[in-house]
Amino acid sequence: MKVSVIIPTLNCEKTIENLLKRLKNQTQKADEVIVVDSESNDNTAEIAEEEGAKVIKIKRRDFDHGGTRNFAVENSTGDAIIFLTQDALPYDEYFIENIVGPLKNSDVAAVYGRQIANEDAIPTEKFARLFNYPEKGFIKSKENIKELRIKAFFFSNVCSAIRRKEFEQAGKFPDNTIMNEDMIIASKLILNGYKIAYSPNAIVIHYHNYSPIKQFKRNFDIGVFFSENSWILKYGKAEGEGIKFLKDEIEFLWNNDKKWIIYAIIDNIFRYSGYQCGLKHKFIPLFIKKRISMNTNYWLIKERRF
Repeated sequence: MKVSVIIPTLNCEKTIENLLKRLKNQTQKADEVIVVDSESNDNTAEIAEEEGAKVIKIKRRDFDHGGTRNFAVENSTGDAIIFLTQDALPYDEYFIENIVGPLKNSDVAAVYGRQIANEDAIPTEKFARLFNYPEKGFIKSKENIKELRIKAFFFSNVCSAIRRKEFEQAGKFPDNTIMNEDMIIASKLILNGYKIAYSPNAIVIHYHNYSPIKQFKRNFDIGVFFSENSWILKYGKAEGEGIKFLKDEIEFLWNNDKKWIIYAIIDNIFRYSGYQCGLKHKFIPLFIKKRISMNTNYWLIKERRF
């Protein structure tokens, strides 16, 4: 398969060179690397070009999680499309080989890889990576929905690969979504009878030491997403996963670093509060939503359109 790698960027001159060099040092080479830059104020675009990437520039005001990635795919040539974020660093030289490998199975339309934290991550963030990205791989299909419920649609564009044919047949990513464009495409593929693989050997270093305030904002956006895509919730409530997350997190911290338990409880209160506010965002004035959201651009686009 011909492989295209797509990376949306904004002001990431500190990481983009390392990321592109790691991509060039792979056992399986990408046929092209496409960087879609949203008017960076630093040298991101110039560094990407120096490292051999094809750079496409867009207006920052036009960036959209789904639409921008669709635009990049339209300007790519690969049979398999790898999606990466600008801060996801391939752990070793086998990343591309391991992320596209499962696509050789005609039933598997998409693959997502494992995210790990390094020693700079706080204990709660280390747990979050372990919770969502285990060491053992698996394949999800329509038959797993009853067992996995909403988790059946979990998928991450931090590091993923999708076969172009099935991506286009499924209607690509949704435009104008605040986040979780990856969950939407995963749900479409699974409901259409395809399988999604989790490849734990396709590893990237990726984590965020978010404060409770930032967790509130991120989970506000998650709540907005589910408010606007409520059909997904018929397969299971996100709150159920949240309760399991907190229970497992406390057990993890009890065994590894007890002093972080109080922080974890506070952190989860902020997560839950943000999520509930997001679910009820239609009752919140727009100027407030722009302040409490991680994705301010989403609300600016909405404001321009309406």
